[in-house]
Amino acid sequence: MTRNRLCLVTLLLLLASTSAPQAQELVPRRWGHLPVATNFHGGGYAYADGDLAFDPVLRIEDARFELHTVALKYIRTFDLFGLSSRISFAGAYQEGTWEGTLDGAPAQVERSGWADPIMRFAVNLYGAPPLKGQEFAKYRASRKSETIVGAAVALHLPLGEYLDEKLINLGSNRFTIRPQLGVVHTRGKWDFELTGSTWIFTDNDDFFGGTKLEQDPFVTVQGHVVYRFRPALWFAGSLAYGIGQESTVDGDHKDDRKQNIVFGLSAGYSVTRNFGLKIGYLGTRSLVDVGLDFDSFIASATFFWSDASLFSSDSSDSSDSSDSSDSSDSSD
Repeated sequence: MTRNRLCLVTLLLLLASTSAPQAQELVPRRWGHLPVATNFHGGGYAYADGDLAFDPVLRIEDARFELHTVALKYIRTFDLFGLSSRISFAGAYQEGTWEGTLDGAPAQVERSGWADPIMRFAVNLYGAPPLKGQEFAKYRASRKSETIVGAAVALHLPLGEYLDEKLINLGSNRFTIRPQLGVVHTRGKWDFELTGSTWIFTDNDDFFGGTKLEQDPFVTVQGHVVYRFRPALWFAGSLAYGIGQESTVDGDHKDDRKQNIVFGLSAGYSVTRNFGLKIGYLGTRSLVDVGLDFDSFIASATFFWSDASLFSSDSSDSSDSSDSSDSSDSSD
């Protein structure tokens, strides 16, 4: 493989992680108790920019990217064999710019289009019984301490913009499956949450230049501490770690294992009983010499309504139930 082609392949493997569907997620309040038979519509905007670090032998310098994402999401909650469950659908439109120098020559690429959509199914295995209306409101008002255990699987569909002759794409041209397991413990106004997830990638048989891309799983763990100042306002601090996703291109193994930490702050506010807002900041830092360092700023809004005639008086659930952080990283 020539040095120029090695540069292109290495650049592509790294840049693939900058798009929202591939970026490591950080989502607080994911396993919260929601009333069943409820619908949620949400929209959000995310801005991300950062630096890309390469092996010096590739002579790629001053590499940066800037990415704008607008996302929409729909969630439906329901009772599945006596368990609180939900299913969600999310899609995102992105515009981005990638720039840098190769052997001192400046280069810039711009892309716009649809990213891979995401479907997610989640179920609360312990705690959080399937309730609605007055029954749900009474249960939430009586619970000062509670533990919830949940499981989920998210599926990234290869429907985003993708051309194998292009170095940078917004779609991935492969399925990504993310099984998840989480637990949240509530005590008074505090929530303590922990989630583990594994990103499993199918092969991309039409990678750059007609090659085949295989990648190892990417394993992540994330923790959150949430404080509710009052029923309509909450604040969260979050931290995550991820490792894996080594690549093989046409049988040639790349020493490109990713190892990242992600940290973030977020806050949610229920403007009305049925309408919530959320803002957040995420910072991603690579723990290896070759990787990504970038920052993301997120704002989202969610409107919801229930089949039941009466909603819970705890309007803070309008922010939680939207899962509005997943729609910004098109992560869930």
